[in-house]
Amino acid sequence: MAVEGATVTGVAEFLLLGLSGNRKQQQLLLILFLSLSLVTGLGNLFIVLAIATDSQLHTPTFLLMAMAYDRYAAICHPLHYAVSVMPHLCGLLVAASWTAAFRNALTHTVLLTRLLFCTHNRVPHLFCDLSPLLKLACSDTFLNNAMLYTGGTLPIITPFVGILVSYTCIFASVLRIPSTRGKQKAFSTCGSHLSVVSLSYGTLIGVYFSPTSSHTAQKDTAAAVMYVMVTPMLNPFMYSLCNSDRKGALGALIGREPVFIQ
Repeated sequence: MAVEGATVTGVAEFLLLGLSGNRKQQQLLLILFLSLSLVTGLGNLFIVLAIATDSQLHTPTFLLMAMAYDRYAAICHPLHYAVSVMPHLCGLLVAASWTAAFRNALTHTVLLTRLLFCTHNRVPHLFCDLSPLLKLACSDTFLNNAMLYTGGTLPIITPFVGILVSYTCIFASVLRIPSTRGKQKAFSTCGSHLSVVSLSYGTLIGVYFSPTSSHTAQKDTAAAVMYVMVTPMLNPFMYSLCNSDRKGALGALIGREPVFIQ
């Protein structure tokens, strides 16, 4: 696969090596990734249909930091939940997240245009990720690496800190609940979100914030598969299996008899 590189000097294209150069292995990987994509799409489709058919599930479940705030408001301030978690506030959180991500991507893209790529154009990765591209540059990448480990950390570290603060307050509130059943219900409500946070931030921190000397093409590619393919596939199952309301709605949706219109 070739990605045109009009802004580079000496290299006209980048060649993505993918996971394997073996033809049979490539066919198996194609079937595997296609299956993962179909499972991801169907899982999210079932959740959307279940939420659309059950008015009790019409609560905001957006990005990770917004969901942490949602759980914080629901557990720590349940009487003010309807006022604290307004649809327009959740919309603003999502818009701010997308804006920060776009600005971060644009910054790194602009900084890449100043680099020279002389001879090596083979990228041992699934896509043109920043780290393997910087390794191929034959000019100074100090500014790029400095931005990667400073400004590039903000879109990841800021939500992560917000999630940690939210769950610190949540755990403190849960420990004050007198009944064991109440504690179990509160922890089950947050369990799916914590699982997704661990998967997402674990792989991202391992790839982008570990020492470059410990990076290998195999490790980076395996981590990329985790956060590009595996984590999105597991998300709908985690959010459904750890939430009794969603499990009930999905069961009712699947068990519903089809209605044929004549």
